Amino acid sequence: MLKEYFKDNLNSFQSKTEIQKLTFYPMMFQAARVMRITGILNETYINRHNGIDSEKIASKLNLPHYGVKVLLEVSLTIGLVFLKEEGKYCITKMGYLLLNDKATIVNLNFSHDICYKAMYHLEESIKKKKPIGLKEIGLDKYSTIYPGLSELPEPIKTSWFEFDHYYSDIAFPEALKIVFIDKPLHILDIGGNTGKWSMACCRYDKNVRMTIIDLPGQLDSAKENIEANNLQNRIFGKAGDVLSNNLKLPADFDTIWMSQFLDCFSEEQIVKILTNICNEMSVNTNVFILELFWDRQKDLAAAYCLHGISLYFSAVANGNSKMYHSKDFYKLIEQAGLKVVSDTDHVGEFHTLLKCKKVF
Repeated sequence: MLKEYFKDNLNSFQSKTEIQKLTFYPMMFQAARVMRITGILNETYINRHNGIDSEKIASKLNLPHYGVKVLLEVSLTIGLVFLKEEGKYCITKMGYLLLNDKATIVNLNFSHDICYKAMYHLEESIKKKKPIGLKEIGLDKYSTIYPGLSELPEPIKTSWFEFDHYYSDIAFPEALKIVFIDKPLHILDIGGNTGKWSMACCRYDKNVRMTIIDLPGQLDSAKENIEANNLQNRIFGKAGDVLSNNLKLPADFDTIWMSQFLDCFSEEQIVKILTNICNEMSVNTNVFILELFWDRQKDLAAAYCLHGISLYFSAVANGNSKMYHSKDFYKLIEQAGLKVVSDTDHVGEFHTLLKCKKVF
């Protein structure tokens, strides 16, 4: 069980080792990233059978020998390489993952491009409950990251969307099967972003219609993708603020979908959003919420990543949300007048899919 990790299980020696590693994490992170992007790590993979020395790598990549040697020695303690024999470096399993594992690469780019500089402002962000780090990605004119997503400069924009899509996309195939058990005809995709879910639904069932509700900037991006896939006759857009006191949803919907959406808001805002939605629902409406709960993960690595994302929310995204514990989230659903009628863990490995109904 995950809770077994959250105990004071380390002895004194282990504690000293881990805390010293923590003090140098930021530097080791950059060393690992540079090992990857310069091609040094790849050379240790190409020469994994016999090993390769630092001078040969430096010569092949036209890099200063000093820097190559520093990074290789540091990578020994990080765990990216090992010594096949004296002076001959080979890649480790961790190093291989850094080169090839999609989740690792997506997380690395997200942490570097969006979060790294912004984390310098974490203390101020926590104290003021505002995303002060937004200025590090050029969006300080906004109070949250969301209205400016379409304006993000490269490579920040690509890193953000690849991160967001990676975690949602892997959950979609299994989620589609669950959502379409009840054969929905009109789904509201709230916070539909680039329209990926709506397009997936249309490909899954030829009879379903979709309406995306999102901010104007996001709807423009979604519209381009929808037209490129020739789905404009089945997917429609409606600009709206889910926090508005006079939210009006389109008529005749039978299903509401929210994927990785509500974690972008504070607890108070989540209750307000769900209450607004609940007021527009009928007794037959299904509400599906796809979320990542840190307490529902299979292992510490997944929970660790989600807690890292909470820091992103604090310093960059909005200053007031996080990745939630499932029990806290269920209480918010109940406060809004809804009840969870079913939940499915590990959808696409990391997500939980909640099916909710209105309480009468």
